[in-house]
Amino acid sequence: MTTEQPDLQTLIRKLEKRHQKKQATTALVAGTAVLALTVLVAPLFMQPEKSQIVEAPAPLAPVAVSDAFADLRLEGKAAIVFDLTTQETLYERNARSQLPLASLTKLLTIYAAANTLAPESQVSISSSALAAEGESGFSEGETFTFNDLARFTLISSSNDGAAAIAEAAATKQAMSGKNLLAGAAAAAGLSQTYALNGTGLDESTSVSGGYGSAYDVARLSGALLEKAPDIAHATVSSMGSVRSSTGAVHTLPNTNPDVVHIPNLLLSKTGFTDLAGGNLAVVYDAGIGHPVAVVVLGSSREGRFTDVERLINRTQEYFIGIAP
Repeated sequence: MTTEQPDLQTLIRKLEKRHQKKQATTALVAGTAVLALTVLVAPLFMQPEKSQIVEAPAPLAPVAVSDAFADLRLEGKAAIVFDLTTQETLYERNARSQLPLASLTKLLTIYAAANTLAPESQVSISSSALAAEGESGFSEGETFTFNDLARFTLISSSNDGAAAIAEAAATKQAMSGKNLLAGAAAAAGLSQTYALNGTGLDESTSVSGGYGSAYDVARLSGALLEKAPDIAHATVSSMGSVRSSTGAVHTLPNTNPDVVHIPNLLLSKTGFTDLAGGNLAVVYDAGIGHPVAVVVLGSSREGRFTDVERLINRTQEYFIGIAP
C-alpha cells in the first residue's frame, strides 16, 4: 500500500504559513523586549519638570577690590597698597605721582649702601655728616659697623647716620652721593625716584632732598627687605641702640610709635618735612609669608599713621573676602 505524496504547490503553501507564523512570533517577542527596555531606560533620559529642578547654591563671591576699599577717606595726597608677593596693586590713590619723600629717602640710601658696603664695614661720623639737621648724639670721628648704624638710622631716622653712610658708600664707589643714589634707583627700577642727598632733608624752601612715588616706595621697601632683611626687620623695634667701636652707646626711640600695634610688621619708615608733609611706609605680613607694602605720602604729621591704619584694616577685609 502506497502513501499518497502531497503535490508541490501544497508543500509550498504549508511552508509559507509556517514562515509567516514564525515571523509574527519573532516580531511579538522583539516588540515586547523593546517595550520593556523603554520602560527601564526612559527615566534616565527624561528631564524633570522645572518645578523639580534644585539648583546648587552659588559660591560666595569674593569681595572686590573696589568694595574692600570703597568710601575710604585719607588725608594723604597719594597712597598705595601693593602686594609684594603677586606684584599687584590692591589699592592706589595718585600712586604714580612724584612727591617729596622726606626721610623715606633713607630707604634708598641704605639700599644703595647695602649694595656697596659689607655688613661689618666701618663707617665714620664726619664733620659734614654732623652738619645735617637733627641731633643723634654722635661725635665727630665715632665709628660704627655699617649694619649697626643702618639699623639705628632707619629706626630713629638719624640724619647724621644717613649722611655718614651715604658718604662711606659713595667714597667706596669713587662717585658722588647723588650718582650713588641715582644708580641704586635705576638698578631697582624706580623710574620716578631721585635724591639730591642721603637724608631726604629739604634742600631749600622749594626743593626737597628726595622725590618719588608711592608705587616706587612700595617696591623699594620690598627690595630692601630682600637685600638686607636684618636691617629692615630692625625697623619694627620700639627703640634703636648702636654701640661705637670705642663702646659708646646711643639710644633713640622709633619715629613710628605704632610699630608695637601693627601685627606681623616687617618694615617701618617715617618721613616728615615742610615740603613733604607726613609720609609713612610699612610692610606687614598679611598671611604666612605674604608681605604687603602700604605707603602714604603727603599726609599730616599725625594723619599718616591714621591713614596707614585704615589702609591695613581695609586690606585685611580684602584678604578675608578672597579667602576660599
